[in-house]
Amino acid sequence: MNVTVTGQHVEVTPAIRDYVVEKMGRVKRHFDQPIEVTVILKVEKLNQHVEANVHVQGRDLFVEASNPDMYVAIDELTHMLDRQIIRLKEKQHDQRIGAPLKHIAAD
Repeated sequence: MNVTVTGQHVEVTPAIRDYVVEKMGRVKRHFDQPIEVTVILKVEKLNQHVEANVHVQGRDLFVEASNPDMYVAIDELTHMLDRQIIRLKEKQHDQRIGAPLKHIAAD
């Protein structure tokens, strides 16, 4: 997994970089092949803004989160990204095996 962390109007310290890489490990458990993750950290007045762009299986997933605390924003971002990946995988699984038939109640 290749994680690129950049900062706009904020210095990316080794502690923040390690925290982002550790949290993006949640994404890695869903995929076998290598994936590309680009994380952008921004400071906008009182809010810390985090964006992630993940390239997996020919698709790009984009997630963003804002919070006054950078670490909380990173946590929110990883949670939203995890949910988005699970939805993507469920959708792909349903398309492969076909949608389950609905049961019709007999009158």
